Order: sequence, then C-alpha cells, then structure tokens
Amino acid sequence: MAKTIEEIREKLDSGDAIVLTAEELKTKLRDGEEVTLDDVDVVTCGTSGVMSGTTALFHIPVAQPGAFNKAKEVYINGIPAYPGPCPNELLGTVDVFLYGTNHSKSIDGYGGGFLLKDLIDGKEVDVKVIDIEDNEFTNKVTLDDMPTARLIGTRMAFKNYNSFTNPQKGSQKSIFDAIPMEGPYNSFTFSGCGEINPLANDPNQEVINEGTRVLVNGAEGTIIDNGTRSTPEKPNLLLTANIKEMNSYYVGGFKTGMGPEIFDSIAIPIPVLNEDILNNLKVTNKDIELPVCDIHGRHLPIDTVDYTVWENVDLRPTIEPDMCFNCIPCLPELYCPTNAYGKDKTIDMDLCFGCGNCSMVCPRGIPSINMGTISIESEGKTRKIPVTCRQSDKKRALKIAQELKEAIIDGTFKL
Repeated sequence: MAKTIEEIREKLDSGDAIVLTAEELKTKLRDGEEVTLDDVDVVTCGTSGVMSGTTALFHIPVAQPGAFNKAKEVYINGIPAYPGPCPNELLGTVDVFLYGTNHSKSIDGYGGGFLLKDLIDGKEVDVKVIDIEDNEFTNKVTLDDMPTARLIGTRMAFKNYNSFTNPQKGSQKSIFDAIPMEGPYNSFTFSGCGEINPLANDPNQEVINEGTRVLVNGAEGTIIDNGTRSTPEKPNLLLTANIKEMNSYYVGGFKTGMGPEIFDSIAIPIPVLNEDILNNLKVTNKDIELPVCDIHGRHLPIDTVDYTVWENVDLRPTIEPDMCFNCIPCLPELYCPTNAYGKDKTIDMDLCFGCGNCSMVCPRGIPSINMGTISIESEGKTRKIPVTCRQSDKKRALKIAQELKEAIIDGTFKL
C-alpha cells in the first residue's frame, strides 16, 4: 500500500520510521533479503566528487564607506571574483561571484575549492579590490566577517557520467585526471558513486525535484531546479546552501592536469512512498552503465562498463614510510590533488580523497591502494586497463548519507 509524506513524518515523530542509507539497503539486497514497503520509509543517498559547476556568492567588507565608488576587479587570495550584479557604489563592500574552478594568480595550485575549505575552517583570506579609477584597496577577512556567503551549485550530483581512457600513444593532460593520462590503454579515470548516487536511485525524479531539502557539504540546502545541461536522460541538479553552515571535510580543492577544480558532497533523502520508488531504489552497481570514452574526444564511447568498479577495492591508501628512498621531489607529495600527502610521508585522512594518485606516481609503491581494473573491447581486442584515478569519493558519500540518516531520525532534518 502506498504511503504519504505526512504518514512518514508522523512515523518519524513517533520514532517508528525505518530509515536506511542506500548502502544499508543494497547490503540487504545483496544478502538476499526481501525488502518491501513495510521494511523501509526513507533511504538516504549520497555522492561526493569533483563538481565544476560550483559558485559562491559573497558579500565582503573591504573599506570604509565612501572609499571607492565601484569595484572593477576583485581578488580573494589571488583568485579572480566577479563584482556585481549590484554596483555597491560608495558602500565600501562588494558583492561577488567566485567560481570553484577559478585559479589563483598568486598561489600556485590554489583555486576556488581550496579557498572555500579555508574559509569554512575559519582562516583569514586576503581581499583586493581595484576600483574603476584604478585605485587599490585591500583587507583581510574571515567567513564570519561576510554577511552573506552562499553556495550555488549550477550543475551538481549527475546521474550519468562518462569515464575516460587514453587509447593513443603518449600522454594527455585533462581535467579528468591529476596527472597526464598514459596510453595506449594504460590509464582509466571515472566519477560517480554508483548505486548510492542520489539520481541513480530516483532516475525519473519522482521525489528529487524543486524544493527538496538536501545536505550540501553538511549544511541543509534546497534544490532550486534541474541544473544546466540537464536532460531527462542525464539529469543533474541546481541547488543552494549557506556556506557558513558547511563542514569543510565535505568540500575542497582537487588539482587536475589542467589546474585546480572543486569537490562537493551531497546527500538526498528519498521517502519510499510506493512500489515504483522502492523498485528504483533496488538498483545496484551492475545495473548502472559507465561509458568509457577517448580522453581526446570526451563524448565518443569506446565501450561501456558499469559501477562494479567500486566493488572489491580500497577506499583509502595504506603507506609504508620505512621503505621510502626520500626521492626529491617526492612525487606523491607533489601530485596529491588535495594536498593530503605530507612531507613526513604520512597521509592526512581528513584531506585524502581516495583518488589513488599517490600510489600511481610513487616509484617505490610507498603508498598503495587496490583500485581495481576494467575490461573493454576495442580495436578487436579485449583490453584490461588499471583504474588510475577516481574523481569521486565513496567514503565521503557514505559518511554524508549516514549523517543525513541520523539527522532525519533525531528530527534535526525534516523531510
């Protein structure tokens, strides 16, 4: 029998509702359990990964009122931000949009994702304004100094992703890998969290739609609409949340072969209202296609695999520092996309993204991680390709889905 949102809310209020994470539901299914409408009321799904369509809206104090008429250029820790749309004449403050993919002009390898993490962690940042008369104004601010700090995700939490390999000789730089992708067929990079990814569990968007409350980097947010480039076949989301309420663990910079990008973490609740919704929630990794494309063409599929790439692999590397030869430079430290690999040959697990890059570049195998392989058919041959980079983090996705489950149960997050 179908349920209503009101009935589920009443069960939550009385403590009788059954809330599962997507991972818990899939485990039950893999263990052969039959799951009916009576067995679950809400499923929390999560994803974490590089999400280029991330913008921050800031209102920043810069100087005393009257100090400048209008800002022409704005930089935050050297990262270009865009003043407007309000002119802010003579107020001494500026409204700016900052893109998560923008790169600092003064700090090498630093971009919008690293800046957001620094701000959420309470760090002071440098702001420079050049006005329309070419006068320069500077200030140091923290997130607490900003009356407004809001994230707007224009294109986030994709249902469908492409993955990439390099079928040609030589190497190819790309935003889809931290280092140049080696060929032919020696590297493979992918995104998406498979069977726990929100839109994979609600492909027809029966409940994930405008007005749905979600967690964005740990802060309660709202879906505004479907995002840019969204289609019924390949949907993504436009959403927003208050940066001041976010947890820096869930957001940050990710350095690629083409410069720093930004990663975010999203969790979305799916109330199990009817059999159709429940049946969609029973999707597993083997059911979700993952097209493998030529990194040179990006949208030209060579073959298709599935999200069993997440199965029987490690989510985090292990490290054997005693085996280190102390190479200069240390390649894991140099090429770690999130700056998690330290000079002391340790990995900061709060910064680690589980991308696997450290184990790929270390000639001694000091950090190691089982990333798995894929098999594709190409040019008349079966090719086994190692997974060399993951641009989504299942560990963070699992954690934010669990956090949402707990918030729903304790009543701090309302459906």
